[in-house]
Amino acid sequence: MKKVLFVCVENAGRSQMAEAFAKLYSAGKIEAMSAGTVPAREVNPVVAEAMREKGMDISGNRPKVITTDMVQEADVIITMGCSAEGFCPVQFLSKVVDWKLEDPKGKSIEQVRQIRDEVEKKVKELIEKLE
Repeated sequence: MKKVLFVCVENAGRSQMAEAFAKLYSAGKIEAMSAGTVPAREVNPVVAEAMREKGMDISGNRPKVITTDMVQEADVIITMGCSAEGFCPVQFLSKVVDWKLEDPKGKSIEQVRQIRDEVEKKVKELIEKLE
Protein backbone atom coordinates (compact mmCIF):
# COMPACT_ATOMS: atom_id res chain seq x y z
CA MET A 1 0.00 0.00 0.00
CA LYS A 2 1.40 3.40 -1.02
CA LYS A 3 1.75 6.03 1.69
CA VAL A 4 1.04 9.63 0.72
CA LEU A 5 1.92 12.57 2.93
CA PHE A 6 0.20 15.92 2.27
CA VAL A 7 2.20 18.83 3.71
CA CYS A 8 1.52 22.52 4.20
CA VAL A 9 2.56 25.05 6.80
CA GLU A 10 -0.41 24.99 9.21
CA ASN A 11 -2.04 21.64 8.28
CA ALA A 12 -5.36 23.46 8.68
CA GLY A 13 -6.70 23.67 5.12
CA ARG A 14 -5.37 22.23 1.87
CA SER A 15 -3.50 19.28 3.36
CA GLN A 16 -6.49 18.36 5.55
CA MET A 17 -8.81 18.45 2.52
CA ALA A 18 -6.38 16.34 0.48
CA GLU A 19 -6.07 13.74 3.25
CA ALA A 20 -9.87 13.49 3.57
CA PHE A 21 -10.42 13.15 -0.19
CA ALA A 22 -7.61 10.58 -0.47
CA LYS A 23 -9.15 8.46 2.27
CA LEU A 24 -12.58 8.72 0.63
CA TYR A 25 -11.60 7.99 -2.97
CA SER A 26 -8.76 5.49 -2.54
CA ALA A 27 -11.06 2.98 -0.82
CA GLY A 28 -8.19 1.86 1.41
CA LYS A 29 -5.75 1.43 -1.52
CA ILE A 30 -3.44 4.18 -0.27
CA GLU A 31 -2.60 5.37 3.20
CA ALA A 32 -3.07 9.13 3.43
CA MET A 33 -1.78 11.42 6.15
CA SER A 34 -1.21 15.13 6.47
CA ALA A 35 1.00 17.37 8.56
CA GLY A 36 2.37 20.87 8.79
CA THR A 37 5.64 22.58 9.62
CA VAL A 38 3.95 25.04 12.03
CA PRO A 39 0.54 23.49 12.79
CA ALA A 40 -2.43 25.68 13.61
CA ARG A 41 -4.53 24.99 16.70
CA GLU A 42 -7.51 23.83 14.65
CA VAL A 43 -8.73 23.13 11.14
CA ASN A 44 -9.76 26.33 9.32
CA PRO A 45 -13.54 26.63 10.05
CA VAL A 46 -14.30 27.82 6.49
CA VAL A 47 -12.43 24.79 5.10
CA ALA A 48 -14.41 22.53 7.46
CA GLU A 49 -17.66 24.13 6.21
CA ALA A 50 -16.66 23.61 2.56
CA MET A 51 -15.87 19.95 3.27
CA ARG A 52 -19.21 19.45 5.08
CA GLU A 53 -20.85 20.46 1.78
CA LYS A 54 -19.14 17.37 0.31
CA GLY A 55 -20.42 15.20 3.15
CA MET A 56 -17.16 15.10 5.12
CA ASP A 57 -16.69 16.45 8.63
CA ILE A 58 -13.04 17.34 9.22
CA SER A 59 -13.79 19.89 11.96
CA GLY A 60 -12.61 17.46 14.64
CA ASN A 61 -9.26 16.79 12.95
CA ARG A 62 -6.23 18.17 14.74
CA PRO A 63 -3.39 19.77 12.79
CA LYS A 64 -0.16 17.89 13.48
CA VAL A 65 3.53 18.61 13.07
CA ILE A 66 5.47 16.82 10.35
CA THR A 67 7.99 14.29 11.65
CA THR A 68 11.08 12.72 10.12
CA ASP A 69 9.37 9.32 10.36
CA MET A 70 6.39 10.56 8.32
CA VAL A 71 8.73 11.85 5.61
CA GLN A 72 10.81 8.67 5.52
CA GLU A 73 7.77 6.35 5.45
CA ALA A 74 5.96 8.25 2.69
CA ASP A 75 6.16 6.96 -0.87
CA VAL A 76 4.94 10.32 -2.17
CA ILE A 77 5.04 13.75 -0.49
CA ILE A 78 2.67 16.40 -1.80
CA THR A 79 3.29 20.01 -0.80
CA MET A 80 0.34 22.31 -1.25
CA GLY A 81 2.02 25.28 -2.88
CA CYS A 82 3.29 26.85 0.29
CA SER A 83 6.74 25.31 -0.18
CA ALA A 84 6.13 24.22 3.42
CA GLU A 85 8.43 26.67 5.21
CA GLY A 86 10.84 24.90 7.49
CA PHE A 87 10.49 21.62 5.59
CA CYS A 88 13.57 21.00 3.49
CA PRO A 89 12.67 18.28 0.99
CA VAL A 90 16.06 18.27 -0.76
CA GLN A 91 16.98 14.70 0.19
CA PHE A 92 13.50 13.52 -0.83
CA LEU A 93 13.17 15.41 -4.12
CA SER A 94 12.14 12.37 -6.14
CA LYS A 95 9.20 11.86 -3.76
CA VAL A 96 8.10 15.51 -3.52
CA VAL A 97 5.44 17.01 -5.79
CA ASP A 98 4.20 20.58 -5.33
CA TRP A 99 0.56 21.24 -6.24
CA LYS A 100 0.84 25.06 -6.11
CA LEU A 101 -2.58 25.55 -4.56
CA GLU A 102 -3.84 28.84 -3.19
CA ASP A 103 -3.97 29.08 0.61
CA PRO A 104 -7.60 29.14 1.87
CA LYS A 105 -6.61 31.13 4.98
CA GLY A 106 -8.64 34.36 5.15
CA LYS A 107 -10.63 33.50 2.00
CA SER A 108 -14.41 33.57 1.50
CA ILE A 109 -16.42 30.34 1.36
CA GLU A 110 -16.77 30.81 -2.42
CA GLN A 111 -12.97 30.98 -2.83
CA VAL A 112 -12.47 28.02 -0.48
CA ARG A 113 -14.95 25.96 -2.55
CA GLN A 114 -12.80 26.57 -5.64
CA ILE A 115 -9.66 25.48 -3.78
CA ARG A 116 -11.52 22.44 -2.39
CA ASP A 117 -12.66 21.41 -5.87
CA GLU A 118 -9.10 21.76 -7.21
CA VAL A 119 -7.77 19.63 -4.32
CA GLU A 120 -10.45 17.00 -5.01
CA LYS A 121 -9.52 16.87 -8.72
CA LYS A 122 -5.80 16.56 -7.97
CA VAL A 123 -6.37 13.81 -5.39
CA LYS A 124 -8.44 11.78 -7.88
CA GLU A 125 -5.65 12.16 -10.48
CA LEU A 126 -3.03 11.12 -7.91
CA ILE A 127 -4.98 7.99 -6.94
CA GLU A 128 -5.27 6.98 -10.62
CA LYS A 129 -1.48 7.39 -11.06
CA LEU A 130 -0.70 5.36 -7.94
CA GLU A 131 -3.00 2.44 -8.75
